[in-house]
Amino acid sequence: MSMFFSLSHQSHSNLHRLPACLVAVLVCTFALGAVQAQGFKPSGRSPSFSAPGLSAPPLNTPASKAPELPRPGSSAPAQRQQADFIVAVVNSEPITNNELHARVERIAQQLAQSGQPVPPPEILLPQVLDRMISDRAQLQLAREVGIKIDPAAVDQAELNVARQNKLTVAQLRQRLVSDGYPPDELRDELKRQITLQRLRERELEPKVKVTELDIDQFLNRAQADGAPAELELAQVLIALPEGATAQETAERQRLADQVASRARAGEDFAALAGEFSDGPERATGGRMGLRSADRYPELFVNATKTLPAGGVAGPIRSGAGFHVLKVIDKGRLGTPAGMTVMQNHARHILLRLSKQQDEAAARARLADYRRRVESGSGDFAALAREYSQDTSAKDGGDLGWSSPGQYVAEFEQALAGLSPGQLSEPFTTQFGVHLVQLLERREAALTPRQQRELARNVLREKKLDEAYPPWAQDVRNRAFVDMREPPQ
Repeated sequence: MSMFFSLSHQSHSNLHRLPACLVAVLVCTFALGAVQAQGFKPSGRSPSFSAPGLSAPPLNTPASKAPELPRPGSSAPAQRQQADFIVAVVNSEPITNNELHARVERIAQQLAQSGQPVPPPEILLPQVLDRMISDRAQLQLAREVGIKIDPAAVDQAELNVARQNKLTVAQLRQRLVSDGYPPDELRDELKRQITLQRLRERELEPKVKVTELDIDQFLNRAQADGAPAELELAQVLIALPEGATAQETAERQRLADQVASRARAGEDFAALAGEFSDGPERATGGRMGLRSADRYPELFVNATKTLPAGGVAGPIRSGAGFHVLKVIDKGRLGTPAGMTVMQNHARHILLRLSKQQDEAAARARLADYRRRVESGSGDFAALAREYSQDTSAKDGGDLGWSSPGQYVAEFEQALAGLSPGQLSEPFTTQFGVHLVQLLERREAALTPRQQRELARNVLREKKLDEAYPPWAQDVRNRAFVDMREPPQ
């Protein structure tokens, strides 16, 4: 078996599934968990260690209901810059008032853009500061244990964000500038998030164990209640502003009814999401990602429980507004008929990192192999047999057929973005740097053994979610935190 397989790790969601899923790049979604803890519940899943598989939020969406917080760089912020002060010190590193307000403003804008209620500044400010302190402590730990991020990994992450927003990198940077965000700020945030992801993988994954008894109990429950083990939904969110009048509510519901009717009549759901949705997943046709059903809001699961793939539910009402949902895929574990999934047949070349070969050098080599294959001057299988450092090298890099969750998240994401015959760009996982070619796809029923592996993945991801908060608190407790000034 290929050494880079990770049958016990399906994905890491929202904030921390990087670079595969960069939900929180510009908007610091990590703070939403703290917001929810105070009763401001977002419409989607609360981000913890894993994420929903959502794409990066659409850019240049007008904000509404965001608190008037000054942004460093404008005239009001210019005055704030002159009066800047330290609000906290984490070990020896300060967090300034300007940093805090810039972060709060971005979070408030994202909450408003996605139709979620924005807490007042006196609640949001201390929550964001608390998370900034926690992340600062984790970044310091990452440096201590020697985690380093190659610029090429940041390049790939930036490319992923651009693709998820259907832009080139140049267009993404131009859009950021027009929205008042320097492109370097995006790259810095990407580097921080990749660093945090790798630290959490290093610290948490070895500690999470799923027993055969856990799997048996999970399958028995799934068979008893008929609940889908995995579910992929798409949504059109018609956001309802906080404090909306009865007339505004009626107007938004009428629009949601119209969208639902058009979706049931067979109109392209992705186009409807692109035109009408206020949700952050609008850029990807409303798709919220394939994940275990318990990682979706219970409201969504109940509304779609009896629907087949392709079915449309709603509009349903939540605190965020009106949701029109479409079932993209669903499957049940433990049922007699098993579960049907989309499988990939791929091959790859793996270059492991060492003192003699860093990430940049490995990427450059794989980029050269890619050019040779595409130009016809090189054969993928021959290159894999000669250069790949994976056990699949003897088979020309052929990995055979794989089901969802069989590889680490970054590898799964690379496969998801390919069409049969297409080559990926070089990308990095915990095993090294890969070049992947997708050979073919098929829909297949899972065997009982594969169902157990899928159940293992679901349970492991859930346990990672549960392990993250106490671990993060422990990291923070071990740091020296000096609170200087109350956030203003």
